[in-house]
Amino acid sequence: MPKLPAKAASLVMPLLLSVLMTLIVSLVSTLKSLGLEAFTLQGWLSTWGLSWLIAFPTLLLVLPLVKKLTAYLVHAGS
Repeated sequence: MPKLPAKAASLVMPLLLSVLMTLIVSLVSTLKSLGLEAFTLQGWLSTWGLSWLIAFPTLLLVLPLVKKLTAYLVHAGS
């Protein structure tokens, strides 16, 4: 399988993170609010799509700040 260039990692990582996190969080939230009886796949995917549209750009914007804060809080040496 062909791989993307290394510079694509700055977009691929937040893309994958936002997809996985919003899938899980929207599933839990949808089940909690509707219950298992009223749950539908279409309803969940609709909720997930909206949450992902917010999460991905947010991750792109805040990731540089999070990296700086992490570097400030974590000792660089081993």
